[in-house]
Amino acid sequence: MSNALTGTEKKIAAVLAGVFSLRMLGLFMIMPVIAVYGQSLQGISPLWIGLIIGAYGLTQALLQIPMGLLSDKIGRRPVIILGLTLFAIGSLIAATADHVYWVTLGRFLQGMGAIASAVLALAADLTREEQRSKVMAIIGMSIGLSFAAAMVLGPLLAQKIGLDGLFLLTAVFAVLGIILVLLTIPKQTSHKTNRDAVAVPQQLKQLVKNKQLQKLSFGVFFLHLQLTCLFVVVPGILVKAGFESQSHWMLYFPALLASFVVMTPVLLWAMKKNKEKAVFIAAIAALAGAMLFIWLGQNNNYTILAALVLFFAAFNYLEANLPAWVSRIAPAGQKGSAMGMFSSSQFAGAFAGGSLGGVLLQTTSVDGVLIFAATLCLPWILISYSLQLPKRTRPRVVSVTIDQNNTAEQVAEALLQVTGVEEAVVIAEEQQAYLKVLPKQLDERALQNCLKTNS
Repeated sequence: MSNALTGTEKKIAAVLAGVFSLRMLGLFMIMPVIAVYGQSLQGISPLWIGLIIGAYGLTQALLQIPMGLLSDKIGRRPVIILGLTLFAIGSLIAATADHVYWVTLGRFLQGMGAIASAVLALAADLTREEQRSKVMAIIGMSIGLSFAAAMVLGPLLAQKIGLDGLFLLTAVFAVLGIILVLLTIPKQTSHKTNRDAVAVPQQLKQLVKNKQLQKLSFGVFFLHLQLTCLFVVVPGILVKAGFESQSHWMLYFPALLASFVVMTPVLLWAMKKNKEKAVFIAAIAALAGAMLFIWLGQNNNYTILAALVLFFAAFNYLEANLPAWVSRIAPAGQKGSAMGMFSSSQFAGAFAGGSLGGVLLQTTSVDGVLIFAATLCLPWILISYSLQLPKRTRPRVVSVTIDQNNTAEQVAEALLQVTGVEEAVVIAEEQQAYLKVLPKQLDERALQNCLKTNS
């Protein structure tokens, strides 16, 4: 069994990562510039700045799970194309608008193109089970790269083509994504429910009660609330500090670069020394510290740069760990449902941060937004203290035969006796078993014998 991606799997990973990153780049590029370039819009106020920044998060949160379920019924390609079409329409509405109402509506429509679940499910459909985690990781990395690129390209392009030009460019990105899907993704693919990629409604009620997953969902809600709050105020702070809007990328780029240099060794050290939880809590505290440093050093470019390095390093560390921990904690066969709940919380946090940041900026001041964001880290730290991380396992899906001679429970019990199998959930209707295995300890021969014996 090859440990390398095939040519087809590499192509699928590249195409889906490209589609995903084009869309996310379009969403993110608006964030660092709207507070400055949005001042020419009719009806503009701090409240509307916040709403425009976070509007996409509300519709994303509401439609993330339904769009994944729809892809089970009508196929992945149609849902991805539908989502990108909605994104393009929203971008065009925002590009041609001169009033905040229409720009905000455009951002809501952009968020309606919630294709994340369909993209991940399509990746699961078109790749081998043992290589799936690599493809998912490539797609996940594209989000971080899109965010970094958006922080540089947003201010640079806004100065040349304006806010309406940026929205037009995001529409072009959506059309390019549609073309990629039409030209490279097969029309006929299996799209049976994959419980590691798409949410299952019956599982959601059970998962909502899972205390550990609750803590991670609260965490990603707070994390993206912090991010959108930051961009409600930071562009204005930079302008007041003497940084022209078109030069903001010159601060964001070195801050992001330095944050990766800081974050990567810390991430590796925490994993090697089994200090993940301690560093996780320290990263939350670092977010609060960054907000306070920006508050205290608003007129000092060096202080702002140092604070942004600290913020982005903490943000990137948490952004990388939170979904990874969801995968570890989610019961076998329920990863798709857990990630659906998690993603909805993430986008709800983006909406809440933009909205609350705008309200606070309008009713108080920049100081009020920064102090509020920093203060919110305290309950997050308290919630995270009781997080319990299980062993590092990998998901595995195997075919089983459930007939009159055995039951799902009997097969699951037999699978649990195999060395290296930590969890086993057998779904009779699908004739599949969802496992969590310890790769280095798994007795592959015993697993295959167990499957033959119970066939």
